[in-house]
Amino acid sequence: MRISRYFTEKGKSPYADIDFRIASSEIRNPDGSVVFKLEDIEVPSEWSQVACDILAQKYFRKAGISPNRKQVAEEDVPPWLWREIPDNEPLSNSTKNLLDTHETSARQVFDRLARTWTYWGWKGGYFDTEEDAAAFCDELSYMLARQMAAPNSPQWFNRNALGVWH
Repeated sequence: MRISRYFTEKGKSPYADIDFRIASSEIRNPDGSVVFKLEDIEVPSEWSQVACDILAQKYFRKAGISPNRKQVAEEDVPPWLWREIPDNEPLSNSTKNLLDTHETSARQVFDRLARTWTYWGWKGGYFDTEEDAAAFCDELSYMLARQMAAPNSPQWFNRNALGVWH
């Protein structure tokens, strides 16, 4: 499959022309008590508070992201698309849980989705060239950030058993 770029440029971040802002998300009970709160999340500036709340409350990975990761080299996959797995070898057992973190940026979610779909497409032989795969990934990332495209709900929850990219 050949993929043309419409919104992105080769060699430039798909987010280069998108402004992001820091926001907070909160759910309160009728009595005012806080049910959920997440501060200092990064979202596209154009997004409404409702969109920020849905992303933070429903679609951010809340745990399971190790700050120390290593790439898993695959012979038939370009290096930029290699999966990443936790690399907690040098850490003691008592330190591992302290370093387990969560997503705080919409870019992490967009990258997780777009790279996973690109990886699956690559493994399935859908792209004519590596450049087509990169264009697919970048264009999807851009469209997710601009709310021009969105997956069905289960895809947002995909914990990405294949690896974590960010």
